[in-house]
Amino acid sequence: MKLFVGLGNPGGKYAQNRHNIGFMAVDRIAEDHGFTPWRAKFQGEVSEGRLGSEKILLLKPATFMNLSGQSVGEAARFHKIDSTDICVFHDEIDLAPGRLKTKSGGGHAGHNGLRSIHQHLGPHYDRVRMGVGHPGHKDAVPGYVLKDFAKADEVWLDDMLRGISDGAAALAAGDDARFLNAVSLRLNPPRSGGGTKGKPAVAAQAAEAPKPPVKQASGSEPTSPQPDERDDRSALQKLADRFR
Repeated sequence: MKLFVGLGNPGGKYAQNRHNIGFMAVDRIAEDHGFTPWRAKFQGEVSEGRLGSEKILLLKPATFMNLSGQSVGEAARFHKIDSTDICVFHDEIDLAPGRLKTKSGGGHAGHNGLRSIHQHLGPHYDRVRMGVGHPGHKDAVPGYVLKDFAKADEVWLDDMLRGISDGAAALAAGDDARFLNAVSLRLNPPRSGGGTKGKPAVAAQAAEAPKPPVKQASGSEPTSPQPDERDDRSALQKLADRFR
């Protein structure tokens, strides 16, 4: 079993805060992948299901952000889940809005939710860092992350959450590259170019290729093709050639 943790603060007052983007991520995974209804356990809410071949426990700590480690630690101990099988989804002010990165181990960079998890489990767990941007000054950070996302953020936020859900099975399997690619395809979908693609393009090029010249006999005018080599054109091609 693996443990996916979304960080945030409980209650409707905080539901749309930037700080709650971790809750939003695991909510989307649970909804899209048919997980069980959320229920109270481990000082939080849990939901269970499968992503690919992996059994996954989703957790939203209800201890408030600064004490997230209490809930995560309790769930990990109960299910005997090693910290290396835990992945935490959290807001990241050091990434621009709409940017996302994964990370294994390392420091908490001052994030209070991660700081608490460090205290209970140590640093050896995985993270999905979900960019929400920086207010520009350190003193403004608490108020910034505890405010709702702006209206202008709705499009990229929905795309990011959809991408996380798309790539969740890859993340559970430890394939970060495929997970990140799934998110990227939602945030930066390939543009549809003009013209044709694949085989139709080859066919179009072939139709426009110049026809080979009729061979000439040495020192004479161009010779007419003999009947047996003249026309292997179809009736449709002959008709088309008449109107060129």
